[in-house]
Amino acid sequence: MMNFTQRLSGYLYPFIFLSSPTTTPTNPDSFPTSQYYRTDTKDLCLVISIIAVYAILRDVLRLGVFEPFARWKLFRDLTRKQHAGKSNGNASVSSSGNGHSSTRITLVKAERRKMRHSVLRFAEQGWSVVYYTLQWGFGLYVHRNLPTKLLDPVDSWIGYPHVALAAPVKIYYLTQLAFYLHQMLILNAEARRNDHVQMMTHHVITVFLMWASYYYNLTRIGCLVMLLMDLCDIFLPLAKMLRYLNLPKIYPDFTFGTFMVTWFVTRHVLFPVAIKSVIFDLPRLVPFDWDPERGYYSTKGSHAMFYCCLLALEAIQMVWFAMIVRVAWRVVTGQGATDVRSDEEGDDDNDSDDENDKEE
Repeated sequence: MMNFTQRLSGYLYPFIFLSSPTTTPTNPDSFPTSQYYRTDTKDLCLVISIIAVYAILRDVLRLGVFEPFARWKLFRDLTRKQHAGKSNGNASVSSSGNGHSSTRITLVKAERRKMRHSVLRFAEQGWSVVYYTLQWGFGLYVHRNLPTKLLDPVDSWIGYPHVALAAPVKIYYLTQLAFYLHQMLILNAEARRNDHVQMMTHHVITVFLMWASYYYNLTRIGCLVMLLMDLCDIFLPLAKMLRYLNLPKIYPDFTFGTFMVTWFVTRHVLFPVAIKSVIFDLPRLVPFDWDPERGYYSTKGSHAMFYCCLLALEAIQMVWFAMIVRVAWRVVTGQGATDVRSDEEGDDDNDSDDENDKEE
């Protein structure tokens, strides 16, 4: 029985804890007091567990926090509105059998459908705000402890290969990889949007780059890119949440403007700087050598693969930015930050709802 328990715990260990601990490098340039690890195929076991945790957390927050709050807030607003307009027939008064009068708010079908849609969308975006806020904060912590710079990522290549990973770096990578795999599952499980192909292409490329940079020991530039990508993804779902709550237009519009600025700076200014470093600094500072035993996975082919994938991501993001500018034009012209991307099976009253609902 004891042997069975030990064997079982051995099988479960990689699903719960980081695998492949290793000795701390001599004079490490980052996280000097952290435990260090190597990459391992067993890391996929922990990724599977993290995906399961994400699925549970998403539903707990969606069903236990965000949906009840949105339902309470929207129903309260609708009740107040209908009480104020009782004279036009939107509310009716009925008497109970004991002689007490009670007000029964009658929700017309369109209002009920719109409120249900807003509640569901609010809850979906709430999970994104929570995740991206926490993950960006964690990514900033990792970045501040690595010798990399946003405007000059050349330090990402110095000392290659970075075989030993500090625990925070490994956790950061695996949690990000698990999140995008989880997003791919959600993307295919829910109603398809008009840009489904773009989203799937983006997620597939992103997951591939995460996996390749992780196992090819290029994690420092990977951490930098992930930090850049996450910041603006806080503000887009937040802007949508404010709009779903029917708050004054100034709040979602201002948040959307913040999203637009952070998107442009991080994805069309700083991200191209990182791509430029991959194209020009990597071959200059990292020798092309395929020697897995020493941790070298740099060849002309792998180099071209990485920068082509990064350029493909930038191309997709430029298409999305054009859509963002179109929404911004609506704000400038007083129409508000209303999206035009829709579910293929969406409700009639919401056909102009979600152009930029990207979980990227």
